[in-house]
Amino acid sequence: MNDEATTATETDPVRKAIMSAMDRMFSGTPERSTGRLSVSQLAVEADVRRWQLTHRHTDLRDAFQARAREAEDYRGTHQRTAEERNDLRRRHAKLQRHCAELEERVQTYAAVINLMALEYEALAEESASSARVLPLPSRRPPRP
Repeated sequence: MNDEATTATETDPVRKAIMSAMDRMFSGTPERSTGRLSVSQLAVEADVRRWQLTHRHTDLRDAFQARAREAEDYRGTHQRTAEERNDLRRRHAKLQRHCAELEERVQTYAAVINLMALEYEALAEESASSARVLPLPSRRPPRP
């Protein structure tokens, strides 16, 4: 109802002005109003009295309000989507930092374990030849 073909076939100049104003407001290019999607701002944009929308051309008012609700729903959905995307990016960066810390910690543990294994082997060899240092017995139960 608010497309260019309907605007072109409309004969009432007030209705034409209102429909053109609706198109400008929804495209984001208002000329006279603030661009806020309200009936009052539509009247300002169309350069008509508000009562013409609320009492005379109620079908245009209803169509405008329905499109405005859809536009607000879309903006709200888009805003939520953008916020969710930003939240996911933030969480992803945090997880990457955490994983990098864990990988660094694993590398440190691996180096320490390797060094301890080498020291244990050296001590075991020394203990066999000289009885000064003996390895401590393990407190773990033997594996089956």
